[in-house]
Amino acid sequence: MLPAATRMRSSEEFRATVRQGVRAGRPTLVVHGRCGTGSTRVGFVVSKAVGNAVVRNRVKRRLRHLAAEELPTLPGAGCQFVIRALPPAATSPELADDFRSAWLSCLGKLGAR
Repeated sequence: MLPAATRMRSSEEFRATVRQGVRAGRPTLVVHGRCGTGSTRVGFVVSKAVGNAVVRNRVKRRLRHLAAEELPTLPGAGCQFVIRALPPAATSPELADDFRSAWLSCLGKLGAR
């Protein structure tokens, strides 16, 4: 489970991460990242285009679980990530592979800065 302290909640944090950070996209999701912001936090965006409330919550649970597995591998850099699910995420068995690929790509871009 993703600890409450690592969840992003304010719209300002979401906006700054999406606008000022780097981006890595895959067919089912997009990962936005930004470093140098204090503590490491993760936020999720799953729009109504993904499906009804049950489907959106299922996608969010899957993404939270995947993010919780990856957070311990991060160096203590204090990065923020926004994970935005796209409509194909609702039925995709490749969501985990796309997440890991986009996550690593985003980390690589952040390391290059």
